[in-house]
Amino acid sequence: MQFINPVIPGFHPDPSICRVGDDYYLVTSSFEYFPGVPIFHSKDLVHWRQIGHCLTTEDQLTLGNIRSSGGIYAPTLRYHKGWFYMATTNVGGIGNFYVKTMNPEGPWSKPIQVAQDGIDPSLLFDDDGRVYFQSARNGGIYQCEIDIETGSMLTESRLIWTGSGGAHPEAPHLFKINGLYYLMIAEGGTEYGHMETISRSGDPFGPYESCPHNPILSNRSMDSKIHATGHADLVQAQDGSWWAVCLGIRPVSYPYRHHLGREVFLANVTWTAGGWPIIGNSGHIHPLMEGPNLPEVHWPEKPIRDDFDQSRLGMEWTFLRNPHISCWSLEERPSYLVLYGNSTSLNDIGSPAFVGRRLCHFTSHIRAAMEFDPLHDGEEAGLTVYMNEKYHYDLAVRRDRGRKVVVFRRTVGSMKVEERLDCPEGVIELQIKAFPERFELSLRTMDSKSVEIGWGETHLLSTEVASGFTGVFMAMYAVSESEQATPAYFDWFDYEPVN
Repeated sequence: MQFINPVIPGFHPDPSICRVGDDYYLVTSSFEYFPGVPIFHSKDLVHWRQIGHCLTTEDQLTLGNIRSSGGIYAPTLRYHKGWFYMATTNVGGIGNFYVKTMNPEGPWSKPIQVAQDGIDPSLLFDDDGRVYFQSARNGGIYQCEIDIETGSMLTESRLIWTGSGGAHPEAPHLFKINGLYYLMIAEGGTEYGHMETISRSGDPFGPYESCPHNPILSNRSMDSKIHATGHADLVQAQDGSWWAVCLGIRPVSYPYRHHLGREVFLANVTWTAGGWPIIGNSGHIHPLMEGPNLPEVHWPEKPIRDDFDQSRLGMEWTFLRNPHISCWSLEERPSYLVLYGNSTSLNDIGSPAFVGRRLCHFTSHIRAAMEFDPLHDGEEAGLTVYMNEKYHYDLAVRRDRGRKVVVFRRTVGSMKVEERLDCPEGVIELQIKAFPERFELSLRTMDSKSVEIGWGETHLLSTEVASGFTGVFMAMYAVSESEQATPAYFDWFDYEPVN
């Protein structure tokens, strides 16, 4: 079968994969968003469905006032003797740790810390029972042996490879294949110079021989819609074929700028006569590629509308850092999501009343029905197109000097532009149309036509402008300085991909 890349669109960077029988599981980074580390399941490597998160409690994931693009970096997922292990780094938190479970849908264990510092940790379970732990720091890849039950280091950390000469060697994954240890890493920085390189040794601590045709994956300087490929992981299918998942980006304009974040791409792996892997078509990944020779399994598509009529939020919904439990409810008013604003605004590093989902398609329609009658000046609630605290577009209802108004705000670095108009009474529908190069924001009452309020360029919310490692979120939010915050009632939320 042929398939279209990316296989998981939107902000899902740093993929790591493992196979258990005929089932495949994959995790990605989540940075400052909570719950942390979404986990996906597939039967054919092409069609994926989210089955949960690895880090679902504040004990597992404390984000507090973690800076934007801090928090959870680059997880690794491995399976060994009935147990799944997910290793990652909480940057600004407890550092390197792993959690484990026998059921990938969760719950997962409490964090088990590893004293070796750095980022992008990985695990190798060797044939003799030893467990090796790798991480990236100080311009190289370091490794120690650990006790998998306690996380204790059994050896000192040792530098095992500095890469092939590219900047920022990181994202190590160690594999034992045909009796040799293959150390695969990312180099060049997670940007347009990104690439994947590999080395091998007869001993887990080296010395490592660099592959003569490195990089084994790079879309640098290609006439392609896909760029910055790297941070890959390997898996062998049940039919013996090899595959790689990696991150990549899809810029929408020139100069290159991307706003969906780093996404998950899939490619075949071939092995040379000398025993070295090559990812994709001669080291390149394309939008349309030949897929695995596995039975296709399509999962049911998610409905466009979420009526908030379940006892818990769907897996696509996330909070910005650890949420205050008093700021949201699905129980207070049946079939509504209720948000209570706090003093943390979208411009702050903190935990606002914020429930959002990733923007996963260049063209899509987002709508939400909201009932909000603010009683206190400064209270507001609505929708935001959010990249980080310095870059976002907001469409909200606000109380200002005793008046209820509609606010359209564009926050781009130190510049803020705000427009206001009188707000109609009753329930209003907030609307965002996403296009590759612009967002159009509008509203309507239940008995009127849509009225366009304003628009903003997508490239002003891109990584190249806003910086960071995340992608755009579409979120419902509320803000209030009052101790008795006025509730914002969201009846439903639509996310409708186009094409």
